[in-house]
Amino acid sequence: MNVFRLNPNYHILVTGGAGFIGSNLCEALLENGNQVTCLDNFATGKRENIAPFMEHSKFNLIEGDIRNLEDCQKACNEVDYTLHQAALGSVPRSINDPITSNDVNVSGFLNMLVAARDAKVKRFVYAASSSTYGDSKNMPKVEDIIGKPLSPYAITKYVNELYADVFSKTYGMETIGLRYFNVFGRRQDPNGAYAAVIPKFVLQLMRHESPVINGDGAYSRDFTYIDNVVQMNIRALVTENQEAINTVYNVAFGERTDLNELTTLLKEYLSTYDPKIAHVQNTYGPVRAGDVPHSLASVDKAKNLLGYEPKYDIKTGLKEAVAWYWENLRN
Repeated sequence: MNVFRLNPNYHILVTGGAGFIGSNLCEALLENGNQVTCLDNFATGKRENIAPFMEHSKFNLIEGDIRNLEDCQKACNEVDYTLHQAALGSVPRSINDPITSNDVNVSGFLNMLVAARDAKVKRFVYAASSSTYGDSKNMPKVEDIIGKPLSPYAITKYVNELYADVFSKTYGMETIGLRYFNVFGRRQDPNGAYAAVIPKFVLQLMRHESPVINGDGAYSRDFTYIDNVVQMNIRALVTENQEAINTVYNVAFGERTDLNELTTLLKEYLSTYDPKIAHVQNTYGPVRAGDVPHSLASVDKAKNLLGYEPKYDIKTGLKEAVAWYWENLRN
């Protein structure tokens, strides 16, 4: 993977580095020759995601919690840059347990900002969320026009942006927020009550089980393959454009796919491995509370200021993801 002009001498902290996105970032950075510290408490991250890195001479795991300031301070020690991915994701999870989501996503985020500030980290790049757009009807979503949040999770991610803005203005920190739009790809967990839709549907189809679609399948998302996300994180690290710093960006491909189209594509690609999958029928259930009907990003700002060039559309990304899942989930 081309990680552009990132200096291999830099030491980079990835919080949530054992998670889906975090482990892919760790992998890319190690391939580039960087020193990588991973901070994770394994609440949602998985040891198998970082198992290939554990013997790497430039990889260091700190098992800790961002809710503990001392853990954050230890992780930020002698670090050049921070990629903050640690969070409790999922709108339904936040509706069921708003207190824990707030503790991790807001208090934990603030701890990391303070630790990075005190350690004089050069730049703090963090995972923001498309959920920040809330009830905004604008399509496509443009960074400076948002609505009211529709879930506790969305509130926490918006508060992150507010805190980052205050820290950049008050303490002179360099921060960049990346509003992820429905990221998918290798290592994304298909199990559990809060599994994302693509790995969940893939696993169900591989078992010849009907995927349960919330609503009539017309809800749509700007599904974003993991390698596009890795590219954006690295571009946010390396940019020297002062206009590109202390702001937020959409991270997406810039096209939307509804859930009916998604399941059709998944069946098509999976049936090349198992023809029976093509005949699995969909099941339709109630709409989930807090769900936004449609999501589509404008990525013009990222292209103009960071040189973002998303390489993977939904079809290209799904073929890659399906191949990975078939190889890793059959047993």
